[in-house]
Amino acid sequence: MTALEPRDTEVTPRTDAAQAPDDQQGGVLGRDLRALSIGIVSVVFLIAFEATAVGTAMPVAARELHGIPLYAFAFSAYFTTSLFGMVVSGQWADRSGPLGALAGGMSAFAAGLVLSGTAGAMWVFVLGRAVQGLGGGLVIVALYVVVSRAYPQRLQPAIMAAFAASWVIPSVVGPLAAGTVTEQLGWRWVFIGIPALVVLPLGLALPAIRRTASGPAAPAAPVPPFDRRRIRLALGISLGAALLQYAGQDLGRLSLLPAAVGAALLVPSALGLLPRGTYRAARGLPSVVLLRGIAAGSFIAAESFVPLMLVTQRGLSPTMAGLSLAVGGGTWALGSYVQSRPRTEPYRERLVVLGMLLVAAAIVTAPSVLIEAVPVWIVAVAWGFGCFGMGLVIGSTSVLLLKLSAPEEAGANSAALQISDALSNVLLLAAGGAAFAALGGGAGGGGHAVADGVSGSQPVAFAAVFLPMAAVALVGAWVATRLRVKSG
Repeated sequence: MTALEPRDTEVTPRTDAAQAPDDQQGGVLGRDLRALSIGIVSVVFLIAFEATAVGTAMPVAARELHGIPLYAFAFSAYFTTSLFGMVVSGQWADRSGPLGALAGGMSAFAAGLVLSGTAGAMWVFVLGRAVQGLGGGLVIVALYVVVSRAYPQRLQPAIMAAFAASWVIPSVVGPLAAGTVTEQLGWRWVFIGIPALVVLPLGLALPAIRRTASGPAAPAAPVPPFDRRRIRLALGISLGAALLQYAGQDLGRLSLLPAAVGAALLVPSALGLLPRGTYRAARGLPSVVLLRGIAAGSFIAAESFVPLMLVTQRGLSPTMAGLSLAVGGGTWALGSYVQSRPRTEPYRERLVVLGMLLVAAAIVTAPSVLIEAVPVWIVAVAWGFGCFGMGLVIGSTSVLLLKLSAPEEAGANSAALQISDALSNVLLLAAGGAAFAALGGGAGGGGHAVADGVSGSQPVAFAAVFLPMAAVALVGAWVATRLRVKSG
C-alpha cells in the first residue's frame, strides 16, 4: 500500500481542497468544508445516539413482543449484517465514490429503525435490526472514504476528533432520553423518532459529497467490477459470526456443531478480508488494522464487566455503576483532540504506544476494587485515563489508515479496519464471558447478596476477565511500535 497521494489533476474538487491555502481553506469549518463537516458529524451523532439509546428500550420491546428468547439476536443480527455491509460499502465506494453507499446506508438504517419500531412480533423486530445493521455497515465505511477524498491530510485528524466528540453527548444523554421516551410515550418512539432526524444532516452532507468526493478515485481508469471473491468472503464472515453467536447462547453439546461451522467460515473469511500480514503484525497498514482490533476488543470486553463488578462486589446501584464510566466519554474526546493537533503529528506513533499503555493500566487497575479497602472511585479515575488512551489510539489508527491507503483502496482498507474492530469485540467478549462463567461468575447471588456488596460471583472470575485483557492491551503497545514502515 502506498501513502495517500495527491489527487489527480482531473479531480478538481479534491485537489483544490488539499492544496488550498490556510486562509482560504479555514479548517474543517472553513467555507469550503463547513456544510460537509456539519452534515457528516451530525450523521455520526445520530448513529451514536441510536446506539446508546436503543439498549435502554430493547428490554421493554422484547417483553411487550413476547420475544425474550430472541433478545440476544436483536443485537447479533445488527452485528452480522453490518459486517457484510462494511465489505460491500468498501467495494461500492472504491468503484463509484462514497455518495451512493452513504445515501443507501442511511436509507437502510432508517428503514430498519421504522421496521423495528412498528414490529408486531419479535422476529420482525430482529429483521429490522438486521436491516439497520446493513445500513450502519455501509455508512461507517463510506464516511471514511469521504474523509480520505474531501479532506487534506492535515485536516483528517481534526475531523476524526470531531467524530469522537460527537459520541460524548449521546453516551451521557442517550440512555436517559431513551428511558424517558420509553416511559412516557412507549419504546416504539425511540426507534421511529430517529429517522425523521436523518433528513437534515443528509440534506447538508450529500450535495457537499457530490461536489467534493463523488465518482471513482481515478476517473481516467476503467471502473473495476465488484470483487465477487470479497463478497463471498463477506457472506462467510457474516454467517460465521452469526453461527458463533448462536452457539454462544447455549453452551451445551448441541452448540458444538454451529460453533465449529461458524469458526470454519469465519477464520478463512477474515484472513481473506484483512490486509496480508495482519496476524503477524507486519509493519505499516497490517499493524494499523491489527492494533485497531486489539485496542477495541480488549477495552470493550473489560468495560462490559465493570458495572457488573461494581454492583455485585461493591454494592453500587446500576445507576451509580454506570455513572462511574461516564467521565470516559469526555476523556476519550480529549484524547482524540490531542492526536488531532498539528504539533503532535511527528509523535503520532509514540502517542499510540502511550495510549495502549494507558489502556492496559486502566484495565489492570479496575479489579483492584475487589479488595474492600480500595475505594470504588478508583475505577472512575482509571477508566478516565483508559478512555483518554483510547482516544489517542482510535483517532490515530483512523488517520494512519487513510495515510497508508492509496485513493482507490481507501474503501477496502476502511472496511478491513472496521471488520477488525467489530470481530475483536465479539471474540474477546466471548472469551472473557467464557472465562467468567467457568470460574463461577454469576453463580448464585440473590438480591440480598448484591445489597450487602457480596455476590455469588467469585472475585477470581472478574480477575480472569480483566487480567488477560490487560495482557492483550500490552501486546497492542508492542504492535503500536510497528505502525511506521521503515525506509530503505
